[in-house]
Amino acid sequence: MNTTSTTYFNTLISVRQLESLYDEDSCQVFDCRHDLGNPNYGREAYKREHIPGAIYMHLDDDLSGSCTGSNGRHPLPETQTLAKRLAERGVGSQTLVVAYDNEGGPFAARLWWLMRWLGHQKVAVLDGGLAAWKQARLALEQLSAPVEAAEFQAQPNHEAIVEAAAILSSLSQDNSLLLDARSEDRFSGERETIDPVGGHIPGALNRFYFDNLDDNGIFFKKPNELREEFLTLLAGRDPGEVIHQCGSGVTACHNLLAMEVAGLRGSKLYPGSWSEWCSDPSRPVAR
Repeated sequence: MNTTSTTYFNTLISVRQLESLYDEDSCQVFDCRHDLGNPNYGREAYKREHIPGAIYMHLDDDLSGSCTGSNGRHPLPETQTLAKRLAERGVGSQTLVVAYDNEGGPFAARLWWLMRWLGHQKVAVLDGGLAAWKQARLALEQLSAPVEAAEFQAQPNHEAIVEAAAILSSLSQDNSLLLDARSEDRFSGERETIDPVGGHIPGALNRFYFDNLDDNGIFFKKPNELREEFLTLLAGRDPGEVIHQCGSGVTACHNLLAMEVAGLRGSKLYPGSWSEWCSDPSRPVAR
């Protein structure tokens, strides 16, 4: 599934909607499953079974750049490197890209955000991921089908990101709202399980990304429900004033996607997030 798409999705796509595209041969599906504690999990799970036509994208190897020790655990990849990789895997300028995982959507949302960062708007996350596909009793496969390379030109949107220096300078002002997507115990600093320093950036509010999902933790909540919850957090602020962050710039994309689903557009990402922020002891920490 890698030819030109006339179908347009830019946030979520349902299992049935994706299934209908197989006859059109009009999109490229990517499997983004990952486990932060077991980096080999996703690739091995993909080999066992995956949605037909899907290509695997690894969080560390494909969806992140090189770590320096001061740029966070999952820095952004180089734009041209990622663009070349996508082109080799069948993504053209008009291809509909669909990303999925089996962890509630955070890793798929990372690819969704990266595509939009590169200027590609035809991209959606499979609502419910692999669990929903299985729930619908649709076919899976083990083999990886060859794909025809395409032409893809990146047009990065540099306005979509905010760097640490800008975050630091904004702490004394009231011109932005930081939303931290980590769990409450990590946000508070009571139980930091990944990064060497516990706590959060001063002034940030906590919005655990998993709260974007329904009671079963599979599908995204309805747009009106998400809208109500985020508007409560924004407390009158414009969505464009929101900066999303988390531990390393991954689950923050889930919150950014949820806001887009809710019709609250224009928020930005701090890619380095807490893992970058806490690497410099001169930066303030709140607990």
